[in-house]
Amino acid sequence: MRTVIVGGVAGGMSAATRLRRLDEAMEIVVLERSGYVSFANCGLPYHVSGVIEQRSALLLQTPESLWERFRIDVRVASEAVRIDRSRKSVVVRDVATGEESELGYDRLVLSPGARPVQPPIPGIERALTLRNVEDTDAMVAAVRDARTAVVIGGGFIGLEVAENLLHRGMSVALVEATDQVMAPLDPEMVAPVHDRLREHGVDLRLGSAVTAIGEHDVTLADGSTLPADVVVAAIGVRPDVALAREAGLQIGPLGGIAVDSRNVTSDPSIYAVGDAVEKDDALGDGDLLVPLANTANLQGRRVADDIAGRGVPTRPVMGTAIVGVLGLQVAAVGWNEKRLRAMGRDYLAVHTHPASHATYYPGAAAMALKLLVDPTDGTILGAQGVGESGIDKRIDVIATAMAGGLKAPDLAELELAYAPQFGSAKDAVNMLGFVAENRLSGLERSVQWHEVEAMQDAGVTVVDVRTPAEFEAGAIPGAINLPLDELRDRSAEIPDGELIVHCGVGIRSHAAVFILGDRRVHNLDGGYTTWRAGTAA
Repeated sequence: MRTVIVGGVAGGMSAATRLRRLDEAMEIVVLERSGYVSFANCGLPYHVSGVIEQRSALLLQTPESLWERFRIDVRVASEAVRIDRSRKSVVVRDVATGEESELGYDRLVLSPGARPVQPPIPGIERALTLRNVEDTDAMVAAVRDARTAVVIGGGFIGLEVAENLLHRGMSVALVEATDQVMAPLDPEMVAPVHDRLREHGVDLRLGSAVTAIGEHDVTLADGSTLPADVVVAAIGVRPDVALAREAGLQIGPLGGIAVDSRNVTSDPSIYAVGDAVEKDDALGDGDLLVPLANTANLQGRRVADDIAGRGVPTRPVMGTAIVGVLGLQVAAVGWNEKRLRAMGRDYLAVHTHPASHATYYPGAAAMALKLLVDPTDGTILGAQGVGESGIDKRIDVIATAMAGGLKAPDLAELELAYAPQFGSAKDAVNMLGFVAENRLSGLERSVQWHEVEAMQDAGVTVVDVRTPAEFEAGAIPGAINLPLDELRDRSAEIPDGELIVHCGVGIRSHAAVFILGDRRVHNLDGGYTTWRAGTAA
């Protein structure tokens, strides 16, 4: 029996090696159109900068090593150009010679990945992309003597490329058509990322589009030009479905290959995995396009299990992701507030600003965390985090809680590892649970940063319970300052009517809510820190 796998790297090679472990007799053939079948594609930007010095470090396996260990027949520079479903065969073109041959299969696994988006901009052919080792080699050569670069697109790859070109000492401009980088984050959460990019000298052009790419510069929609010895297009990716579409396989509404819970396509002999397929959304009834290595690897494994008769459904996806940006960790899981609003779904937002570990131990860094919760039953809908350390494990804990069906108040009950250099006795995740518990139970009312102005216009008074020095350094317009420690004695100074109380991050104002318990009081979620970030976004 022969299984043919089209495409290597994450999904394809996970399927191939798992299948070999499960079935020693299976003939396994992998077709890879590039010259490299197993490489660390997430590490490619870091070789461009020299952070990963040795190119060889990116190359995980070779056709020879895969044959020696697994007896997998890997054919690089071999492109699958057609599928004859009636004859169960694939037409394979030798990339070097153009010669074509036919290869039969009993089971076919498609893992073609995703192609970089190349918009119809004059001069776009000069823009580099970063998808494989060959792209990396081209970029390394291009930046060797370059001094200026324009990166088009503020997603994961665009940010990583910008950082690594900065690391080479280049002058970098980053152009993003929307009003923020990192689309998975909400505006108040992405503000620190914008600040960090600008602090490091990135010429950040938000809400701006490239209209032309010249020989030495880039022209923007407003008519301005940016010097560009090198141009990198990191606008996003689209599922590579050309082979599947030509074969008559069903393509989903989002443009990816449609598969069932076993990753079987509309042809029962053909599977598809990775960035080319649409995935079940763990938080809704629809599908998602999530180009992440973790999911591709798992899908490859599950397809091998299915072929070997051990099949279990592939899990839905939550889109858990993280990126490093100039010393910041930026991570998210699940839906963001923008998507919840667009879907008309009710939610409760919780913002906190804890330290990454106990503040009395050296090296603690501030974190910004956001939890999104169903207000009726406490289901966790998503989370976001930004900070210099500790973000990865907090988002991973929340993602695990979501996968396990825990509710937001259950986060308060989690017994997490603690020592002062790693966390706090009440961990940041526990604190999110405490706040969610208070809000869901009705113990405390809250308002969001974007609701303050309208409530003030309606006559609500904002009371800032920070110290006078903090108030002087920056305050919400129209707020009155009554420090928490003086609030009991000076409460008569507060005008009648509804109140919003706030401090820096929401902790002192939580105490103020109870001091003013006989009034209708709302705690400003995330305090002045979140309000400032949101209004500046």
